[in-house]
Amino acid sequence: MRTSPAEVVPLGSATGEARYGGKAANLASAVRSGLPVPPGLALSWPFVDAIAEGATAAQEALRSAVDRLLGGSSAPGRPLAVRSSAPGEDSARASFAGQHLSCLNVNTPEALADAVRAVRESARSPGALAYRRRLGLAGQPRIAVVVQALVAADCAGVLFTRDPLDGSEAVVVEASWGLGESVVEGLVVPDRYRIDGTGQVRERVPGVKDIAVRPSPLGGTSQVAVPPERVRALCLDDAQLAELRDLAARCAQVFGGPQDIEWAFADGHLYLLQRRPLTGSAG
Repeated sequence: MRTSPAEVVPLGSATGEARYGGKAANLASAVRSGLPVPPGLALSWPFVDAIAEGATAAQEALRSAVDRLLGGSSAPGRPLAVRSSAPGEDSARASFAGQHLSCLNVNTPEALADAVRAVRESARSPGALAYRRRLGLAGQPRIAVVVQALVAADCAGVLFTRDPLDGSEAVVVEASWGLGESVVEGLVVPDRYRIDGTGQVRERVPGVKDIAVRPSPLGGTSQVAVPPERVRALCLDDAQLAELRDLAARCAQVFGGPQDIEWAFADGHLYLLQRRPLTGSAG
């Protein structure tokens, strides 16, 4: 396959969902609207196929694009997050949440190519294919990929702009220490906050956050024990909750409708990692 420059684009330019997938298209809209998205790239599904086939030109193009993204070498110490972005993914009809692999703390060019292949193959797992059949999606999956600078989160989690349990109008936040995978994968009981339409925090329920997912020095992630004094300590203060409420309002303004948001705080900054429409089951 011949690789053209358009096959790897800055995340904000990934406007074609059929080529770059739903997750990339959502994040592209967020970037263009000024939302706090970590810098990233979108890899088209034909380009991902070329990486999977071992095409040298595609691997060189990917390495060059990552170097430009990071402003220098993609050597260890500049970790990346690699996630799937299939057409229709993160849509109102199909979130694919939990169906496709994400690779975090990818820190060498070789590991990056391996991660792209692994994400592509995860869409061909029996579970992912069965999910596609339930949705009536025919044919082999076309998997694009989003590559972003990894946010080494101090705390992270999910946010819903409508209560996923009773459907009431409220911002509901779930949070834990470290990377958000501890929340989305159900490894901990997260803190839970409920914010009403006036911005008042009506509930603060401490969780049991005895595990944090952290980047490992040699790549990937590991589960580490949380110090006892932090297991039941609340992750978020009033200022952070106000930032999250503002992010929720901005996402609703840009995209419309109820929102399901993954977020992270790192070094005092809030980042939008993913967003999708909030489905009836909250994804």
